[in-house]
Amino acid sequence: MDFSERVLNIIRAVPPGMVATYGQIAALAGYPKRARQVGHLLKNCPKDVPWHRVLGAGGSLRTQPPQRQLERLRDEGVSTQSQRINLKQYGWKPGPLAFL
Repeated sequence: MDFSERVLNIIRAVPPGMVATYGQIAALAGYPKRARQVGHLLKNCPKDVPWHRVLGAGGSLRTQPPQRQLERLRDEGVSTQSQRINLKQYGWKPGPLAFL
């Protein structure tokens, strides 16, 4: 399985109401230094990939404009007062085989 497939499968495994960071996704895919590539991959990802559940380091929204991402997260029960999501509250902590 190549990098793109691994990343997309991992993102598909992030449950509704939870979020992960680009760096976390890259590390789970086995490429901890490819967080930027995860972001580039999400720019044109398939429709079944919940791209809105992936955030920048520290829980920051990275899409431009961020309103669409915020709306989707709020629809899933993620609350926020700003454009930063509380990773302690909503951060995904996958089990060892959660996305395989």
